[in-house]
Amino acid sequence: MTVVGLFTKPRPPRFWVLALAAVFALLQLANVTGRDTPDTKNYLSYALSLRGASKHEAAAATIDYACAGRASIARRDQSVDVVHFREPSPARQVVEECRRDQWGWVSKRLSAGQTTGHTVPFIPPRFMRIFEARPGYPAFLVPFITVLGVKWGLWTSSVLITVAGGVLAFLVLRTLRAPTVTALTGQVLFYVLPCGTTAMRPMTEGLLLALTLAALWGCALALQGRTRATTALVGGSLAALFAVKHSQALFLGLCLAGACAVLGVRRGGLRQPLRRLARPLREVGVVAACTFAVTLLAAKVLGYPSESESLQDLLTAHFSRPDRSRPWPEFLDLEVNFWVEWLRRELWEPFFLTALLAGAWGALRRRPDFGVFLVAGALTGVLNQAGHPDINIYGDRLIVLAWVLPVVGLPLLLEQVVRPRVRGLDTVPSPLRTDAELDAGVAR
Repeated sequence: MTVVGLFTKPRPPRFWVLALAAVFALLQLANVTGRDTPDTKNYLSYALSLRGASKHEAAAATIDYACAGRASIARRDQSVDVVHFREPSPARQVVEECRRDQWGWVSKRLSAGQTTGHTVPFIPPRFMRIFEARPGYPAFLVPFITVLGVKWGLWTSSVLITVAGGVLAFLVLRTLRAPTVTALTGQVLFYVLPCGTTAMRPMTEGLLLALTLAALWGCALALQGRTRATTALVGGSLAALFAVKHSQALFLGLCLAGACAVLGVRRGGLRQPLRRLARPLREVGVVAACTFAVTLLAAKVLGYPSESESLQDLLTAHFSRPDRSRPWPEFLDLEVNFWVEWLRRELWEPFFLTALLAGAWGALRRRPDFGVFLVAGALTGVLNQAGHPDINIYGDRLIVLAWVLPVVGLPLLLEQVVRPRVRGLDTVPSPLRTDAELDAGVAR
């Protein structure tokens, strides 16, 4: 079969989903190293500790990986520097300086007896506690780094997480009865927008995006009357989020419960907000509300860092300075200043704001019930950013969950344009059932 025939012959949707995923994975070979951040060292050393490595072994493997990444970036930067590109590669010098710097801090802390927990002491003990409360991502990494080693294990796990995020965007749109081309557009958008770039970094954000999309898929299934699938997806995703980053489970539980309340009030009024909701939607609301309450209780029982500790972490530059005596007033001042500056920068290059508005318009206009859930999911990114108003954090990764709104909403906005052109490729299913029809189906 010729290459032309491969792409002109009618193919099932899963062929195109896998093809897009494969193309994306191949493109990521251009940057196998150099994606790590300071947080990566904590997650990687945690994973190596879970695998059974000693503190020294975990530190050695983590430092080697981090320093190799720095050297790779330094070599690439130097190769295109208009003044220094003729000079020898600085990679060896960068590795030596990096190892000396990292081992200096780690050796000092290990000698001082800072050996508790799973994380190698790259950071102060109070800061380490924040990462100790996030076992989900390190546990996910263990099989990959065990089989493939640190370098390729981290790369492969990041590719699989990001590919899964794109596939979940496709599944959400197909569940909403969007044409295949529209759903594939959502998959592509997840890969090419900043959410895909952030998901590829070896941090928790990739899993947070994938699990949030899985919960939204459950909400889409709820609108189809799929009670069991809804409960499994929403409940399972929220439970997994607690292990990965419990604050996201808290935010998503709160926002999904709020979305169900909005739908209930819209259908039944303030007096009877739940009676007009179909059973699957009530299940979403109950599971989400219970997750919010259980997360608050479990975090306290497990001794996770409190909101006041997180506040001190923010205001003292990760506990490198004395604690603030009046953290809340300072935090509120910083919050206002942050959003003023954030809005100023976004209006300078308003791509993100435009994408959010267009995504919200597409979702709320074309699928109004699901649009409420989608906006709720995106709102968790805003809440996460509001809890950490640090303008210097790289790549807007704290607000990255807001990108789920354009990933799913923009294809829905373009759906009307795509529909007339998809004949022969896709049969457009019937529209979503109404709540009254769902209630009738449940009654039967």
